Amino acid sequence: MAVKAPWLGFLLLVSLWGLSAPALLLRRLREHIQNFQESSSLNPGFGLSQDHVAVPKQGWLEQPLDPFNASDRRTFLQRYWVNDRHRAGQDAPVFLHLGGEGSLGPGSVMAGHPVALAPPWGALVISLEHRFYGLSMPSGGLDMGQLRYLSSRHALADVASARQALSRLLNVSSSSPWICFGGSYAGSLATWTRLKFPHLVFAAVASSAPLSAVLDFYAYNEVVARSLTQVAIGGSQECLAAASAAFAEVERLLRAGPAAQAVLREELGACGSLDLTEDQGELLGALQALVGGTVQYDGQAGAPLSVRQLCGLLLGNSGNRSRSTPYLGLRRAVQIVLRSMGQRCLSFSRAETVAQLRTTEPQVSGVGDRQWLYQTCTEFGFYVTCEGPQCPFSQLPALPSHLDLCEQVFGLSAASVAQAVAQTNSYYGGQTPGATQVLYVNGDTDPWHVLSVTQDLGPSEPALLIPSASHCFDMAPMRPSDSPSLRLGRQCCPEDPEGETQERWSFCLKGHQVLVLFTIFGSAEQNLPGSTRWLPSGSASSEAATGC
Repeated sequence: MAVKAPWLGFLLLVSLWGLSAPALLLRRLREHIQNFQESSSLNPGFGLSQDHVAVPKQGWLEQPLDPFNASDRRTFLQRYWVNDRHRAGQDAPVFLHLGGEGSLGPGSVMAGHPVALAPPWGALVISLEHRFYGLSMPSGGLDMGQLRYLSSRHALADVASARQALSRLLNVSSSSPWICFGGSYAGSLATWTRLKFPHLVFAAVASSAPLSAVLDFYAYNEVVARSLTQVAIGGSQECLAAASAAFAEVERLLRAGPAAQAVLREELGACGSLDLTEDQGELLGALQALVGGTVQYDGQAGAPLSVRQLCGLLLGNSGNRSRSTPYLGLRRAVQIVLRSMGQRCLSFSRAETVAQLRTTEPQVSGVGDRQWLYQTCTEFGFYVTCEGPQCPFSQLPALPSHLDLCEQVFGLSAASVAQAVAQTNSYYGGQTPGATQVLYVNGDTDPWHVLSVTQDLGPSEPALLIPSASHCFDMAPMRPSDSPSLRLGRQCCPEDPEGETQERWSFCLKGHQVLVLFTIFGSAEQNLPGSTRWLPSGSASSEAATGC
């Protein structure tokens, strides 16, 4: 049932990675970008007319804490948002935007994929916050006894329950198709919702979805290195060499003794001690995350730096090049990022990081850090390393350092983490999940695309890989500064296979000019809309829709 929230407050948005200093920085960077974009979506000065900024409706669902145990009567309140501005009627399509490892605010139903689609389709737009994140926090704290109810499987059960409850609350017709949208971890959830509940969800759009869990994510920095050489986004071989030289200088200074370490603390924002190897790993990992985050969010509104800007700093293009060095460029990049995000410190000591993550009371500052670390330790891994020969950065922190964090914070052994990662892939299918009517969208600049689906898996499992696009970039509203490759990717229209026995469901991502044709052979697996029933307003047939 829908209820009112007992408490409200300002909570922060977060992102992927395991939770050492590199992950904390990357999460703060993602939080900064999402806050900026949400603020923009609610501000007419950023491209939306005053007409489009009516505050959406917030609601709460009472959900079972343990959906797999009918005798457990405990519940929690799960937040959702509704934008019914464009809803054409009781049997209109429903676009369900799934939340991931962070808070969902009103901007989740005011901008992005589902919102851009809503006007031509007359769709109802809903977003659903993930349990244990944002304001959807069960009572009882975050100790291990509580965290056992935090997993992707629990989240999927919430989606299924919410889909049925919201159908009743919002008077949605049983014939209305529900389409799930999600980006990053939430993109995986969108795929898995369609996989596990095909009778409840008609289709899904998964943007930058890391479907394959992996313990040692060394490929992340391999993509970062390759992206730093991409001329189309301002990279070059010289830029990659400069990045490598900057990290080599940081490592030299770390070895030079206390005086040099004191200089590093001052110049690079290392607020903790650098005496221990594990503390040095925190700084080096944070610097990797700064470069990796610049690549991961290249060109996005709110990002402190682009690849072009970072390369300019590393190569000394912004000042007196004869006096500049790659290290000085990296130092300037640190200053820009910290100033942009309003932070003083790039890294802390390992002991301070562990102490923060052991806190079992929900925190307004750093909300979600402990929860996401728990999910990486019990489901996904995603531990970014730089131990391969192609990695241009420091080899610290190594994989054992990430796994030690699971032991130090939760008492989970490295063997149990490895087993959990394997079980996740076995349960969901990794990069071949077998879910039909799912569109996978990725950018080849994004380091996470190597864990997603980048080639068609079948006629109803299309994949779109956009050159020079970064993480979840296709989900953002269109901007004049969008790259030509991103614009071209949004205009890509896969052909619809011919055949008289096929029943076609087509929905056009109007806001992004992407036409997706999900083809169902023979009889439909459920009572699906007819081939011409759900067309954008103004279209006379499904063939007419191909002109978007």
